[in-house]
Amino acid sequence: MFSTVSRATRFGLLSALGHVGETYLAEVERIVRLYLAQKDNLEPVPARELLARARRGLVTVLDVRPPEEYAAGHLPGAVNIPIHELEKRLKELPKRREIVAYCRGPYCLMSYDAVALLRKRGIKARRLEAGLPEWRLAGLPVERH
Repeated sequence: MFSTVSRATRFGLLSALGHVGETYLAEVERIVRLYLAQKDNLEPVPARELLARARRGLVTVLDVRPPEEYAAGHLPGAVNIPIHELEKRLKELPKRREIVAYCRGPYCLMSYDAVALLRKRGIKARRLEAGLPEWRLAGLPVERH
């Protein structure tokens, strides 16, 4: 059934569900206000801007989700280093290129944590404004391994 629904309808449904969650669930509102709003200085990158910058080789795209999720679909050219391995694997990332981390969506905290860790280590880093589900709904390319 879901495959017969247009991409715009799916995106609208996802946006509406997010709005309902933010509006009616006190816990989500509290998380957004206290945690995500404080971290908004991590300068989110819009999806289409990230795609253009990645295609020009200006950034390294970092997927911090578990390997199984990465294998099921990821942003083109993304490097997979799960968040719990990131500190141990920092040497695998380029030092002179900006890193843009992403995970499951705008409420997924792994990309926030990744950017904070990278910046603490002196690496220029930002996060994708949303996540893989929103990327797919926007019709942007996805790779599988």
